[in-house]
Formats: sequence, structure tokens, C-alpha cells
Amino acid sequence: MEPKTSDIVVGLDIGTTKIVAIVGRKNEHGKLEVLGMGKSESIGVSRGVVSNIDKTVQSIKLAVQEAETKSGVDIKVVNVGIAGQHIKSLQHRGIKVRHNVDDEIGQHDINALIDDMYKLVMLPGEEIIHVLPQEYIIDNEQGIKDPIGMAGVRLEANFHIITGQIAAAKNIYKCVHKAGIEVDDLILEPLASSEAVLSHEEKEAGVVLVDIGGGTTDIAIFQDGIIRHTAVIPFGGNSITEDIKEGCGIIKNQAEQLKVKFGSALASESQENEIVSIPGLRGRAPKEISLKTLAQVIQARMEEIIEHIHYEIKNSGYENKLICGIVVTGGGSQLKHIAQLIEYVTGMDVRIGYPNEHLAKGNTEEITSPLFATAVGLVIKGFDNLNKTTASNTGDVVGHSKKDKGGFFEKIVNVGKNFFEDEEK
Repeated sequence: MEPKTSDIVVGLDIGTTKIVAIVGRKNEHGKLEVLGMGKSESIGVSRGVVSNIDKTVQSIKLAVQEAETKSGVDIKVVNVGIAGQHIKSLQHRGIKVRHNVDDEIGQHDINALIDDMYKLVMLPGEEIIHVLPQEYIIDNEQGIKDPIGMAGVRLEANFHIITGQIAAAKNIYKCVHKAGIEVDDLILEPLASSEAVLSHEEKEAGVVLVDIGGGTTDIAIFQDGIIRHTAVIPFGGNSITEDIKEGCGIIKNQAEQLKVKFGSALASESQENEIVSIPGLRGRAPKEISLKTLAQVIQARMEEIIEHIHYEIKNSGYENKLICGIVVTGGGSQLKHIAQLIEYVTGMDVRIGYPNEHLAKGNTEEITSPLFATAVGLVIKGFDNLNKTTASNTGDVVGHSKKDKGGFFEKIVNVGKNFFEDEEK
């Protein structure tokens, strides 16, 4: 049976090392069924930010075409992830005084509060990407998670606000647009990854999501079911590859293969007498590299990244309230002994996060790899947004049309407003 377009959401993860497009739909049990996936090498992205438009466009086209072929779906609209060192987060409180006391608090009141947050004045060149309500206060009654249906005059909310550079967002829009697709929503990558690999219980108990990508390491901290802190560290798997390349005097390709096949995050787990022979270039003698030396190089850089992660956890103020410890995902989480090293440095429980929490049975094993956590999460977030927008715009078809009335797209459209019109002039 041909799938209905209105039931389908596409996630596009524009990463530093790879670009992934995943086409998904929800089955009758509310689980995500992946219809097709396309993957291409990412050449024009550096540390999570687009650095070459044309190369990125080519990579997007390749990934999308492969996803279209496998799924049989014509991709027109995608949910795209955004990351990079420019991402910042802040806390802010919003207040709304309601005049009609007899009416119960509705979704429109919450939407009005959120819309007010989007009007906050940012530093030049910065734009608000997400406004996430944490908890509500009604007439000084604290700690309310869902105020809909309650009575009250003074409605307040604490918000977690995520900002990013307008230029970085515009470049993402431009690349996707040039590839012949429209952007439905721009989603912070650690938020997407957390949707894919964390359970509700973990978010309730307190957990740190660490997504180690090629160019960046993304962090999201949850406690009591609420997002408390987000951060992006400008180091990832590529930093380790660069260190191996410099430390062992080999080319980048060889360094990457060494890391993937023989790399370990703990030097103590490698033996001195384990040697790998690397072919020499142009008839030169092969190089012999000790796996112990390789692990020492990797461990030094990994420890630096983990120190950054630990600093962010302390900085959030929730260090002692995270019962479930740390969940590591992303390509970097596949490094041998990484969980042990993170446990050793931070003293917290660690598990590797696989994006199978919301996936339907029968999906290929490849999809459940931590590599695709962000892409799977983008599809899940797309469905969440679809449901929210449908709830507030009853009767409108959303997620597939940019003409939806006052939907979530309008909240981010100012990032790319007049951008394409200017381009065409």
C-alpha cells in the first residue's frame, strides 16, 4: 500500500563527517518505522557549521536521492538539525496577566507566553532557535508542569532558551533550499538525539546526554522530565583523528581507519607488543605503530573532551541530581572502552545510547547504531511538532505545507525571512 504523504516525516542530519536523510512514519503502536535511509560523506561542513555551500548541497542531494530510492517517497520537506560552537542557552522567566478570569488556561495562553520569549532582544547576529518551557507558576503556585485547564490570573513560566548565529542558520536554509527541498523546522541536534536514545524514566530521574559527533560534542541535561542545560563543545571524533595523524606521522585516511579498527580510549587495556603496520606512501617503507601508543594519543584527547563535559555538568548546577548518570551516543561512542574512561573521569554511571527506544521492530540493525541517533531523533521531533501544531491549528494539514497558519515554522521563519527572495533578486 502506498504510504500517505501526510503520515511521513523526513529528518536530515547535516553532520561534520556524514549527511543522513531518514524517512519515517509512525505505525499503529506509535513506534517509528524507517521507510528508507540515505547517507553521504559530508565535505562542506566543519565543526557542525556549513563551510562550503556547494559541496554541502551535493552531499545533501546524494543522501536525499538514496533515501527517496529506498523509501519510494518524493522528499519535499525536511526537519534539519543545527549544532556548532555558536549555540548558547539561557534561562528566562515570562509573565502573562490574564484578563478573563472565568476562562480556564488554554494552549493559546501558553503559545502567547512562548511567542513573547521569541521577542527577546539578542546580541547582534544571534537568533532564538528554541524556547522550551520548563515549569509554570500560576498565582505564585510553583512547580506546575501542565497548566492547561487550570484557573488563574497571573501565569508565569521558566524558559530554557537556545540561541544560535543567524548566519549559521541561514547557511543551512540555503543549502537545503539549493538541494530543492524546504525546511520544515530547525532543531537543535542534542534535543533530537535525546528524543531517540533517552527514556521518559531517565529524563525524570536526571540524565546527561552526550552526543560525540565528528566535529562537535553535544550535551543536553534533563532532570524531573525537564531540559535543564544544553551546550556544544567544539571537539569530536575528528579531533582524535587529527591527533593520531600528527602523533603517528600518517595521512588522515589512515588515521581514521586506525581509530575505527584498533582505537581504544584506555591505554591500560592495550599491550605493548601489539603492532599495526601502515603501508608506506609511494614505495616508502611501511610504518609500525604500537596499539599502546595509539591508545595513549586517543586517551589524551578523550580526557580533554570528557573534562569539558564534566565542566558543563557542574556548571548546570544539577551534578548531584542525575541518578541515571551519562548516556553517550553518536559515532564517537563506538570507540572501545569509552564508557569506562568517562566513568573513571566523572565518577558517574555511563551507558551507550542506541536509538532503538522509539523504533519499531524489524528496522535494519544499521539504523539502531549510535551513528544515526540524531537523524532518528529529527524524525521523532518532526512528529512531535506535527502533533503540537495539529492540536493548536485544528483542521490544518501541517508539516508538509509552509502555508500553515501560525505553526511552529513561523517562529523560526524570521531566521530565513526574505533570504531566498533576496537571493533570487
